[in-house]
Amino acid sequence: MPRVYIRDLKIIEGIIRKAQICHLAMKDGDGPYVIPMNFGYYDRTLYFHSGKKGKKMDILKKNPHVSFALEADVELIRAEEACGFTARFKSIAGSGRAVLVDDLQEKKEALSIIMRQYSDRFFTFPGLKLERVAIIKVDITDMTARVHGY
Repeated sequence: MPRVYIRDLKIIEGIIRKAQICHLAMKDGDGPYVIPMNFGYYDRTLYFHSGKKGKKMDILKKNPHVSFALEADVELIRAEEACGFTARFKSIAGSGRAVLVDDLQEKKEALSIIMRQYSDRFFTFPGLKLERVAIIKVDITDMTARVHGY
């Protein structure tokens, strides 16, 4: 099956629109720390919502450099022999710099972007909930797509 690497932003954004989970990778001391997260994407920027406390937030405050990966259209291709198994998929890998968003209006916009990833509906976000949620904004510095088996 052919493997194709892509840098065309329109194709990459099409894959991102189909993805449901983004794996966010951070550096914790000498090792990686990777977690799956709901996300939104707009204009070369990823948005994540989070609680304000926890390991992820502690790491990001020390080191804002992150990597990420997501996938769409994943299909396992079974075979009679183990080495014949493969998969079809479209994936994105990239890196960027994370910043924590404090401005309430920017938080509303970020949450709307996240919700557009999963729904066509319009949502409102009460002020008290906005104050309680953390928004992580990742300005993407590099990303590439890989298409395998299509």
